[in-house]
Amino acid sequence: MLGLLLRVLPFWVREPLLIVVGAVFGARITYLAVHDQDRVAAVIGAVFLVFTAIRVRVVVRALRARRNPVPAASADGAPTDAVARAWAQAQLAAPAPAPAPAPAPAGAGLPPGPVTAGKEPNPWGQAVAAVAVFAAIAAAVWLGPDVLPADNDTSTSRAASCSDTEDEELPAVYGKTPRPVTGAELCEALNRPDLARLLGTPTETATSASGTSNTAALTDGKVAQPEAEVRFDTYTVNLSATYNELSTAQYVNLLKIAGTEGEKDLRTLTVLGRPALLSSDPTMKIEISLGDEGSSGPVQQGPLARTLSVALDSKDRGGSYDITVWSESGALPDDGVLLGIAEKILPTIPLRSVR
Repeated sequence: MLGLLLRVLPFWVREPLLIVVGAVFGARITYLAVHDQDRVAAVIGAVFLVFTAIRVRVVVRALRARRNPVPAASADGAPTDAVARAWAQAQLAAPAPAPAPAPAPAGAGLPPGPVTAGKEPNPWGQAVAAVAVFAAIAAAVWLGPDVLPADNDTSTSRAASCSDTEDEELPAVYGKTPRPVTGAELCEALNRPDLARLLGTPTETATSASGTSNTAALTDGKVAQPEAEVRFDTYTVNLSATYNELSTAQYVNLLKIAGTEGEKDLRTLTVLGRPALLSSDPTMKIEISLGDEGSSGPVQQGPLARTLSVALDSKDRGGSYDITVWSESGALPDDGVLLGIAEKILPTIPLRSVR
């Protein structure tokens, strides 16, 4: 089918299309080959680029031929005007011919002159039209999934909903000014369609999403601590906000005084212009038996979790957002994953300091 189209299309439509397709595919494949260090892809990209260069040379030669036409050649390759001059000299040297019974039509014995061809289509117009059609088709293919509705959209991993967290009764501390964010708001911010891709598992779908508007333990309900959690098959992500007066710098100093900075694998940094801290802690594992006796086992240490704590504001006046990631297997993504999640999620949360 492709070969038939290439044979049917006019020269000034076919060649620009081949050049555009060869250049786009050649450049893209070559870029991917360099990025992935793939020699086979590099060879394929080079073939596309060489093919494109050949087509460009053919078009350039055709344009030059149209601008500077050369005289038509005879059968042995000599120009037609030289043949005409030789014919005229031979006629002068030959004896006069016998009278003809009837006059020959004008120009009957002269060499055939060049035939005037009809007006051809403008090659530049054909080339521009071909490129425009190809660009329109490419744009339709590229933008189609984003513009057209899809009945079965597999490009998003946002399957779980946060709707069940919207009707909960808020504790009294959430009525203060400035009002803390709620668990429902954190769940909406965390449950992004691209969260699985940010975690490095783009093919997974969220199995559950929840949010609660809690208060911090041992504060008699005076410190708001909402949280949200989204679960995948590989990782679980928890986002919480603590509205207390403990700054990130004070928390780091407390850990150093307690001598636990080595155990927690601390790393201080700046995220979105705010002080931040990376730390590691084991999760808690509780086994509950659903048998007749309803007994449960002791609390055990679960898999390790990695947490990124970011101050609520750039002045570090107290409180923090905490993003925690863990997995049942104990495997953890690198710290860059938590930074990427924070940079995407935190700007979507209303900035409400503790003061």
